[in-house]
Amino acid sequence: MRNVLRFVLPLVVVLGGLAFAGSQLAEHLAMRWALRDLEMRDRLIATTLAGSLTPMLTASADPGMARTLLTQVTRDERLMALGLCRSDGTLLLGTEQLPSGMNCRGASRPGSGKDPFVALGTGAVHVMVFPLDPQRPDLGELLLVHDLSYLARRVEDTRGYVFLFFVVLGAVVSIVTVAVARFSQRRWIGAVRDAVLDMGAASRPATATDEIRPIVEEVRSLISTLKDGIRERDDVLVSWGPAVLRELIERELAGDEVITVSNREPYIHQHRADGGIEIKFPASGLVTALEPVMRACGGTWIAHGAGDADREVVDASDRVGVPPEEPTYVLRRVWLSAEEEQGYYYGFANEGLWPLCHLAHTRPVFRSTDWDQYQRVNRRFAETVVAEANSDDPIVLVQDYHFALLPRMIQERLPGATVITFWHIPWPNPEAFSICPWRQEILEGLLGSTILGFHTRFHCNNFIDTVDRVLESRIDREYSTISYQGRSSLIQKYPISIEWPSRWLPGQPPVAVCRQQIREANGIPSDVRVGVGVDRLDYTKGIVERLRAVERLLETHPEWVGRFCFVQIAAPSRTAIERYRRFAEEVNEVAAVINDRFGTGERPAICLRVAHHGPREIFEYYRGADLCFVSSLHDGMNLVAKEFVAARDDEAGALVLSLFAGASRELPEALVVNPYDTDECAAALHQALTMPMEEQRSRMRRMRAYVQEYNIYRWAGRMLLDAARIRARNRLLSRCPSLSAR
Repeated sequence: MRNVLRFVLPLVVVLGGLAFAGSQLAEHLAMRWALRDLEMRDRLIATTLAGSLTPMLTASADPGMARTLLTQVTRDERLMALGLCRSDGTLLLGTEQLPSGMNCRGASRPGSGKDPFVALGTGAVHVMVFPLDPQRPDLGELLLVHDLSYLARRVEDTRGYVFLFFVVLGAVVSIVTVAVARFSQRRWIGAVRDAVLDMGAASRPATATDEIRPIVEEVRSLISTLKDGIRERDDVLVSWGPAVLRELIERELAGDEVITVSNREPYIHQHRADGGIEIKFPASGLVTALEPVMRACGGTWIAHGAGDADREVVDASDRVGVPPEEPTYVLRRVWLSAEEEQGYYYGFANEGLWPLCHLAHTRPVFRSTDWDQYQRVNRRFAETVVAEANSDDPIVLVQDYHFALLPRMIQERLPGATVITFWHIPWPNPEAFSICPWRQEILEGLLGSTILGFHTRFHCNNFIDTVDRVLESRIDREYSTISYQGRSSLIQKYPISIEWPSRWLPGQPPVAVCRQQIREANGIPSDVRVGVGVDRLDYTKGIVERLRAVERLLETHPEWVGRFCFVQIAAPSRTAIERYRRFAEEVNEVAAVINDRFGTGERPAICLRVAHHGPREIFEYYRGADLCFVSSLHDGMNLVAKEFVAARDDEAGALVLSLFAGASRELPEALVVNPYDTDECAAALHQALTMPMEEQRSRMRRMRAYVQEYNIYRWAGRMLLDAARIRARNRLLSRCPSLSAR
């Protein structure tokens, strides 16, 4: 017993010191989180109130209206008081709880470095000042005072968390110490002390290393779990952006290599009529989402080189640095023959898997020759990944239904790789998927993924049910994992989004100018309201149903005849497939019939723009239109809805959104409709056209706040954090096989 106490008591003293240091660290972290939280809240409140307060500050305005608005906002339990100051810092008006004598002079402002905490008789408060309009300092400033009494509770919670950590750590270490003292005497005691204090230092005696390592790794696992908990709490306060994503990769993944694989390339080089080469951005939601991520984290993007000038700009290894203006990552192009492209892309991928997964009433076509080409191209891309990898354990992001076989092929060649596959389109139910002749091979290929992501939990559940129906596997529905042939795959939802702020927004003309320009470009009179739709010319996008809804609007509300025009931007797509050619003809015919019924030469009802449009031009349409109509018949997410929201920095405009697009689950403030119900869609269009500006801004403000918070960097960050956790666990198990046996 004395020997036990001889080892336990010093450990208790050490852990007590660590607990004290940990509590101080907890208090410091809580204060830092609180300050970040308050600054974010202050900025959001100031931005939200600026538009409403500015009209109230005119000489003829009633100051009581401004005071009433400020009082309503202070109902938040943390927000103590609000005040309005003149440009010289003197107080103009304030709420009842504003401390006497407080004004904007000398108060902390963003970036000033001044301490925002002010001591009062009742306790400390947090005071920040924001200008109502940074461009017009004469409008005055908004004073925000937060009550900090809640901070004590946060500190107490964090201290409790740290205390629990040291209780668990102390218990584990004490058990280890007792065992060592009983069975191994002094040499064991020294080894355990080194293991605990140095966390696996190389100086431990070799004879004890193998026996002690499992216990030490258990401690590491506990520490990792606690760190994950702290990280999840801190994630709420993180404003995701390129810098945060780069920091995450450096911190959590130690700068590990990132390789992205997709069929569509982010930049297409094509010849111009004058013999020069121009760069085009493809009309692809996948590229729209992934390109900002690759610019942020770097690495290599492997894709099919489809531009007629693509070969002329690559080096001897088929690589080119992109973006062209300031390269931050490498685009590695893979060349396909016409036969390979026809069978793999147009055949199996887009005549087979695409209609199979979208349930858009188009029969899938499966040919054995197409399947052969699909396998061949997937193998080609797997070989390219291996050739481009600079390490044995890269992170490989496999994109979409073109590469269902690729994950397993990569794992066979690079067993240490972490493969994250994201399926950008819906996943059908097991009955629908069972008609695919090669369903088992498709599922086995996807289960080569370390992580397999979908937009929604519904699609995750459909995939798990399909595997359960087709393959003999072990499924853990609680943790959403599938174990097959000795490998485990995490099946998780990661709703995709767009970059915020969009790189296409800076430099855009004011909304009023955009309104004028899109009307002049389409021959639309200035007094006509305009709706816009932006899609590839694809039968799953509901373009015909959208035009029928416009026709029904003009039938049921004839007051809009000649006063409303719908502009449909439709990028040509997959023209080598007969179904797409027939669909393009159908869209043109429907538009012509509607224009014959309701349009005139000067006032068309439908403006059909079947051509490729660059992102800046599309953003101009978003900003100049009165509404945007997204009517997908079945879609994974549909980023057009989020792009429209991001483009409307004036907080005006209405969004009509199909309930069959994944975006409808994230943007309930839109007018959500069933695209098959023509009358419902027509009624929604009428509601959008007659919606008061106050309601438009209320809806748009909430949608913009959501898209800003849940942006593309957060999407990528959550997947990479999950990958980092899995990589750390796998490395631990590879060093200590006895733990995996448990």
